[in-house]
Amino acid sequence: MAADLHLPHQLTGVSQSLTAQCHCKSVHFIVTVPTSALPLPVHLCHCSICRYTHGTFSCFHAVLPKGVEPEFIAPSSIASSLTGYIHSSRAVSERFFCSTCGCHIGDRDIQPNQDTGKREWRVATSIFSSHGEDTFQIRTHTFADPAGPNLATWLPTINNRSIHIWSPAKDDPKFPLASSSSEPSPPSPSLDREGAGDGDGDGLLAQCHCKGVTFTLAAPSASELADPFYARFIRPPIPSTTTTGTSTRHRRSACICLCSDCRLVTGSHAVAWTFAPLSSLRPAVPEGFEGFGTLKAYRSSPNVTRAFCRVCGATVLYRVDNHERVQEGDVEGQRKVIVDVAVGVLRGEEGEGPAFEKWLYWRTGRLAGLQSGTEFDQGFAEGLKKGLSEWVVRKYGAAEDFEIPG
Repeated sequence: MAADLHLPHQLTGVSQSLTAQCHCKSVHFIVTVPTSALPLPVHLCHCSICRYTHGTFSCFHAVLPKGVEPEFIAPSSIASSLTGYIHSSRAVSERFFCSTCGCHIGDRDIQPNQDTGKREWRVATSIFSSHGEDTFQIRTHTFADPAGPNLATWLPTINNRSIHIWSPAKDDPKFPLASSSSEPSPPSPSLDREGAGDGDGDGLLAQCHCKGVTFTLAAPSASELADPFYARFIRPPIPSTTTTGTSTRHRRSACICLCSDCRLVTGSHAVAWTFAPLSSLRPAVPEGFEGFGTLKAYRSSPNVTRAFCRVCGATVLYRVDNHERVQEGDVEGQRKVIVDVAVGVLRGEEGEGPAFEKWLYWRTGRLAGLQSGTEFDQGFAEGLKKGLSEWVVRKYGAAEDFEIPG
């Protein structure tokens, strides 16, 4: 696979132990590697399997040297702390995520290595205590969607070092590693995906990899636009031409977050979110999230509830209970709740690209959680900020900054 381009060699000599924990700390392990193998090369895989199992644009993985395995610190263990997911009968590895908070911790080969008798690991580097270039070095984007934009588009360099892109053609012998019999089915024909404007039949499909969580995120409706509480999360329309003439589509705000909470509940440096009324999800999703398909709720702070798929681990939803996101109804009114939807589980048509620019209005002038992200991995945070700014200036002339309440 792509990481073969940069596999570290296990050499004799001094070793260094690296510590990793998920958000809830149910998962706690160390990996001990020869210092001569550091920094461990990191690849960002953008394939649909990684997107739909994480709920993010990509995973952040490093291949451990042969024979090196995570050493779990009690009471943490694979059996007690993790859920495994094998995405298809053709899968060569099993994906593991925290059973409590949903954080992906890495993939382990199903078959042991013939030389060592141990199963090779690719660990999620986003959950380690530090991510300096002396321990981990992001070197490669793999299976990046050519339709773009995506993290490969927005992160071409780190510390003035170019990030290699490895995206084989579909007829390449290695391409099947990124495809499976569980690949997403086409968007539901009941969705009016070609229609523009504010019609209630207009929307995007949201679905995790195992399809245990499936709903439609409706496009902004006329009633949303007329509601001051909801309208704060809707951006101006862009012209679009349809068979019935020229009309407009209002778009939902979207941003990229680098905060430590998002990082440690997903196992990825960056999480992209869009914002919508809970009532715009169809079929209806309960406010507490649990009880809808395979969703499992996790309270990451006293007023924040997140939800992930308990089968495949995809982060799906986020809700914060404050006056910016929740408006209590009066005697006749309905309680209004804004939720964050993970962009990584949204599905579009061929060639639409994972950023869904026809549907989402990206805040390109500011990254959420930038200070936290910089403290964890300065090179990545600064590289993404710079790359995103340069991309939007090339394409649209200027970056846009705006407030997203909450």
